[in-house]
Amino acid sequence: MRSFLRIILLSCVALLCLGFEAMATHIRAGEITARRISATTLTYEIKLTAYFDIINGPGAADAQNTVEFTIGNVNSTGTPVILTAPRQESQPPNIGNGTTRNTYIINYTFPSTGEYRISFEEDKRNNNILNIGPPPTEQLNFYVSTILEINASFGQNQTPVLLNAPIDLAAVGQRYIHNPNAFDADGDSLAYRLFTPQRSGVNGAGINLQYVNPNQIGAPGKTESGASPATFSLNRLTGDLIWDAPVTKGYYNVAFIVEEWRDGVLIGQIVRDMQIIVEDARNDRPLMDPLNDICVEAGTLINQPIKATDKNGDRLTLTSTGGVYQSTLITPALATFNVANQGAQSPVTGQFIWQTSCNHIRQEPYDVLFKVEDAAGPGVPNPSLFRKLADMTTLNIRVYGPKPLGLRAVAATDPAGVAYRLNWTSYKCQVTGAKIIVYRKEGCTDISEDVCQEPGILLRAGYEEVGRVNSDQTTFLDNNAGAGLRAGISYSYRLLVVFPRPGTNVNEPGSLIGGGESLASDEFCLKLPMLMPVITNVTVDSTSEAKGVISIRWTRPAASAGLPAQYRLFRAVGQSGTAFTQIAAINTNLAAGAPDTFFVDRNLNTVANPYNYKLEYWYTQGGKLVKFDETKTASSVRLEQGSADPGSVRLNWSALVPWDNTGRTHRVYREDKTKPGTFNRIADVPVEGASTFTFLDDGVDRYAADGTVNITIVDDSTYCYKVETVGSYNNSQIQPSVLFNFSQILCVSSSDTTKPCPPVLALDPLNCDSLNAHPDAFCDLPGFTNHLSWTYPASVGGKDCDPNVAAYKVYYARYEDDQPALIATVTTPPSPLATNYDHEGLKSFAGCYYVTAVNRFGAESAPSNVVCKDNCPMFVLPNVFTPNGDLKNDVFQPYECPAFVQSLEFKAFNRWGAQVFTTKDVNINWNGKTNAGKDLAAGQYYYEVTVYFESSKKVSEPTIIKGWVQLLR
Repeated sequence: MRSFLRIILLSCVALLCLGFEAMATHIRAGEITARRISATTLTYEIKLTAYFDIINGPGAADAQNTVEFTIGNVNSTGTPVILTAPRQESQPPNIGNGTTRNTYIINYTFPSTGEYRISFEEDKRNNNILNIGPPPTEQLNFYVSTILEINASFGQNQTPVLLNAPIDLAAVGQRYIHNPNAFDADGDSLAYRLFTPQRSGVNGAGINLQYVNPNQIGAPGKTESGASPATFSLNRLTGDLIWDAPVTKGYYNVAFIVEEWRDGVLIGQIVRDMQIIVEDARNDRPLMDPLNDICVEAGTLINQPIKATDKNGDRLTLTSTGGVYQSTLITPALATFNVANQGAQSPVTGQFIWQTSCNHIRQEPYDVLFKVEDAAGPGVPNPSLFRKLADMTTLNIRVYGPKPLGLRAVAATDPAGVAYRLNWTSYKCQVTGAKIIVYRKEGCTDISEDVCQEPGILLRAGYEEVGRVNSDQTTFLDNNAGAGLRAGISYSYRLLVVFPRPGTNVNEPGSLIGGGESLASDEFCLKLPMLMPVITNVTVDSTSEAKGVISIRWTRPAASAGLPAQYRLFRAVGQSGTAFTQIAAINTNLAAGAPDTFFVDRNLNTVANPYNYKLEYWYTQGGKLVKFDETKTASSVRLEQGSADPGSVRLNWSALVPWDNTGRTHRVYREDKTKPGTFNRIADVPVEGASTFTFLDDGVDRYAADGTVNITIVDDSTYCYKVETVGSYNNSQIQPSVLFNFSQILCVSSSDTTKPCPPVLALDPLNCDSLNAHPDAFCDLPGFTNHLSWTYPASVGGKDCDPNVAAYKVYYARYEDDQPALIATVTTPPSPLATNYDHEGLKSFAGCYYVTAVNRFGAESAPSNVVCKDNCPMFVLPNVFTPNGDLKNDVFQPYECPAFVQSLEFKAFNRWGAQVFTTKDVNINWNGKTNAGKDLAAGQYYYEVTVYFESSKKVSEPTIIKGWVQLLR
């Protein structure tokens, strides 16, 4: 009741002036932001921005001279820090719609890195808020909080700022929109989600209020266009909060969280709690013309017209907010927004102008918000009753780096062997900390250029990073990291420039995360003579369990004919098989047209197995054969049956080959039952990624060129198929340019309800004795992995098991008593089907698993045996700490290695056995003081820790650890 105490101290005159309104703060909205203001200490500027309703509570904004922040850990344990922050304005500014904006700022130095909650609460919201409770709502306090992550591995961080004030009125029956116009100066990625408004709890925590979304008041309601029901939503990516449309006049409170992400890690959260005032406005809202996202090269002058209209002919005011206007948020030049006919009758136009520069390159777009508000036009009979309404839209601008130019490569002499020296012209954007990344792949490749492309286009095109240099460099030697490159390979090179986040310290870890990229350079391809063969065909000619045939073809190397050479062909079972056996040695003198670049592999089981091939090339050197190199492996095409409804057959196929089978049209054939052994082409299937290598046969022949053979697929019949893939190396030096390869013949029926047998599961164990001897074994790991493996039985209970297993499903539960949930489905490719799975990214090893088998018709087996795994208790404490304020070893806490601690109680004792400190903080965070805040003398202290470790059981047994620590000052 801090506000109540302040009210008692007010003078009687003030009480008489304010009357009942002095009992309510009338805060319409608010949020807390934090900005680091020191590069050497953990000092932050903490700021509350509060919006006061001065129509219903005049004087409340003026009376609120200070506020209190509560700072503590996110678990709300321990004793929080209370800070009193003064208001920055002597007279809070009226920002329209009867609202003032009050700001309260204080600086605070955090004691250590960690995750902190900063909260604010003030007594008494407005009364009669319709969608929160319990009533009366004037007895509910206003509460907001912000989560701030201070972590050295993330680099310096400040929270986003919310630049658009939540002051616009809503009108019954009309679409309402609010966007906070959040801007993150660090270039972090932002996301949004709805949140339940809260009141304050213990130690700075929040407690959810009774709450329903505003559209539930007066439900079902209608949208502005007349559809039912009314809707209320928050766009997770853009932050647009849309209520379409209010039904009942009154006050409403909503809240949402702005999440701050860096490199896939959530590093901060801001809560904005805001009030929406709905009125019966006899006025139609104005409209903003929509704006398309734009992507520009750094250095581009953006000149964007902005237009707003109003069908009633009202006067319009057009404004804009965004980080691009503020020198505290971006490096100049700043943007400008000018409206020549401001306040004129509809339409009104403005001009947004921004001269971008190299300092503006970043991964996340710049969001610029434009808002139009209307005012009574000349034809409005009573302007004093006019309620102005608003509309808004956002322009998203992404600034990318210019393309590196002038890339060339020449052969270089190097001890490693084959190497190439790359050179390029000096890069246009010399930003401190920027890096030029060199990418390489085998073969010349065209890629599409999209200025709004997502990062990673070169990796998706098959390039790999081979090196990086500072942006002021113009050369790079590629010798394959000292291992030498392969001779006779046409290598493709491209450059890409990555930039640090705007304003970051380039020496910090992760400074390039979120900093943006350039366009990829034009390709430079070394079109060298192909001195090494490449495999072009692995096609199944005959399907049989013992007499199967596969033909393998390859190119002839670009070498002079005459000297003896030899091809050695190797085969392994399975598409990704590695147990290669030599099956042929073909002598050649490389004469053009000689029949020495193919081999027919016979007596194979092509019914059960796919096969994998590689070729070695040997040439004459010094009168004897010497191995030149070996090709990449190429597998046969494997055709499998997928699950489908009765009356149809699903076909899936795959091939693990060095050429590209995507972006082509594959061919599906079905045997004509009236002509056994004759296959009719029934479909051409356009494919993109491997997931599109699939076709559903419903009996209709969709390819008429070889005759139409339509059939009705029935359950008790068998149908035979084969598939022909179409691919290419996309390299003009490799002929033929288009490569055709057949799968084996697959004969299947359309349905079978028999379930497969359950697998037998095993889970790799932990050796706790070994780990206890090495407590740092899991340090610096981003996550943990459980390795699962299983076997599929040939029979169970004397009955044969269905051998045609198409997939395995893996289920996981965190605790023994929980119902396991599906976490993965193991399918082909590669073939044969894998019988193992790595469950990655875990926070601990604890959990339980089972596996099921799924046949080609989608029938799932009973669960396998359930296997559970527990963590090894690992909790290591130092034996010395120095709480002297130098930010080095100031706090007694466990080593930053995973300890799998669920909860604990820590007690410290002096040498006479008196308890001097206790905490339940899982990180302990003892700063060398008593719980009352008194500094303890240097010396030896003893401790006892009762630890509950995470396990597969929800209630674990406690572990008691005793030891000593030396406190030095």
